[in-house]
Amino acid sequence: MTNATLLRRIGAMLYDTLLLLALWFIASVPFIALEGGEFVEPGSGSLYTLYQLTLLGVAFAFFVGFWSSKGRTLGMQSWGLQLQTNDGAIPSAGAASIRFFAAILSWVPLGLGFLWQLWDHDRLTWHDRLSKTRLVYYPRQQPDD
Repeated sequence: MTNATLLRRIGAMLYDTLLLLALWFIASVPFIALEGGEFVEPGSGSLYTLYQLTLLGVAFAFFVGFWSSKGRTLGMQSWGLQLQTNDGAIPSAGAASIRFFAAILSWVPLGLGFLWQLWDHDRLTWHDRLSKTRLVYYPRQQPDD
């Protein structure tokens, strides 16, 4: 068990992005129906704000739900990654929520919060540190022949 590398994190993020996009498509259907079959445009006033908050809520529910119940998303599972607190437990919904919003902050300065892992002596990102969690890699066990 070691802290996850940046490449493993990116692999899991790409996988989870595809799943999240599918959920966002589903969440967009009622808004498109309200707009008469058209996309919700930024100038749509309160409907656009509600739409953006809905997409954020779907992402929040996806990540915080998986992290606080199983300690991993489907993408993380595919890449052998597990989210845990510093004492090895599955994070609480509160810690997962802090991690979610801290991860958004890690993206704001052109992803520097994620790249920080390359210089950190423990290979932790900003959101790892802020949420007191870490992403660890569990290699798959090879079956005995």
